Amino acid sequence: MVNLPQINDLDVANKRVLVRADLDVDVTEIYRLEALLPTLKYLSSKFSKIILIGHRGRPEGKVVDELKMKAVEHELRKIASGISFEILENLRFDPGEEKNDLEYAKRLASLGDCYVNEAFASSHRDAASITTIPKLLPHAAGLRFIEEISNLSKVFDNPKKPVLFVVGGGKKDKLSYIEELTKIADRILVGGRLPEYYGDKALESVRNVSGDDKLIIANLIMDKEDITIHSIEKFEEEIKKAGTIVLAGPMGKYEDEGHRQGTERIFKAVAASSSFKITGGGDSLSVISIYNLKDKFDWVSVGGGAMLEFLAKKTLPGIEALLN
Repeated sequence: MVNLPQINDLDVANKRVLVRADLDVDVTEIYRLEALLPTLKYLSSKFSKIILIGHRGRPEGKVVDELKMKAVEHELRKIASGISFEILENLRFDPGEEKNDLEYAKRLASLGDCYVNEAFASSHRDAASITTIPKLLPHAAGLRFIEEISNLSKVFDNPKKPVLFVVGGGKKDKLSYIEELTKIADRILVGGRLPEYYGDKALESVRNVSGDDKLIIANLIMDKEDITIHSIEKFEEEIKKAGTIVLAGPMGKYEDEGHRQGTERIFKAVAASSSFKITGGGDSLSVISIYNLKDKFDWVSVGGGAMLEFLAKKTLPGIEALLN
């Protein structure tokens, strides 16, 4: 496992602590906010002045009213009762955040005496608050961040075989992760809208790509908003055989009850498996909330893209920044 500097070894007593947090949340799903609590409680016990920084959405360097932090702050204060903290406004309202601008990072760093990364879900981003502030302040990983690394590392450190990835959703950048993941996976099941990127073969039977028996691509129903029954059944067969499962993303447009079948059956099949099983990412968190499946998984990561990138590369830009 990566040997990160830990918050317990950082001098935070009576200090101003900048905490980079996962605040990019739908306030109806507060799992990422709950994940902050151990670190917030620890800092509070040390009488630290806690300054939370983070982003919401993609405002592209402009102020967008619906992406302000007020609603997130309201929810966090409800679940972090008794803990004093302040939250800065959405970092992405300033173009310096995503451009990783040094002067912007220096302005943020001047607000704290030390820095804690508790934003695993954003640590695959090369942003000012993720990769540059650690160069400017004493720094460490938060308690949840360390747990993320410890649990996800079990997928490639002597895992129970076979290792199965189930990758869904619609973000094309997942394709690069899938290619990398073939190095550690025995099988990768591809659903959601991702099959479209493998060619217009929606009417063929569930297939392997280019003779690669590791990769099994679902077929989509006619409107492409779910996977077919035959695909569901094939995926369920593979899930039953797995020793370790990583489930990343829905199989269709689960927000629409008429297109939930693939997502519901695959998520429930994984939840019922006796394998070591992990899920993560915003949509996956929403699905396990709908079906009350959180307690069925061995680990629920706050990260989606960050989880897949860490599993594929065994590091992240945010991790490298803490190590250097």
